[in-house]
Amino acid sequence: QVQLVESGGGLVQAGGSLRLSCAASGRTFSMYTMGWFRQAPGKEREFVTAISSSGSMTIYTDSVKERFTISRDNAKNTVYLQMNSLKPEDTAVYYCAAGSRIGTVTAYYDYWGQGTQVTVSS
Repeated sequence: QVQLVESGGGLVQAGGSLRLSCAASGRTFSMYTMGWFRQAPGKEREFVTAISSSGSMTIYTDSVKERFTISRDNAKNTVYLQMNSLKPEDTAVYYCAAGSRIGTVTAYYDYWGQGTQVTVSS
């Protein structure tokens, strides 16, 4: 069982930056692939990025490449999402998730946080 708690969301102007954190409980954090998803009002939850259990592999959706960076600290049971050059279309609730395999589909992830709101003003 893994419990995930996101933090770091907020309101930022376009072009600004935010860093999201996701703290995990449990001693098996280092075994899980970690992902970030987001959901805008009226839209389906979509994949943003993921990182393998060791941190050696990362994947990103095209719209955030070169702007967002995922990282993890297994000693701190925490995964991070550094978001730079934010755009209004990045506005969404951001969720972190833990799963057994790296991928872009929600079905790969077994545990989810409660989400943190990111709002980018134009």
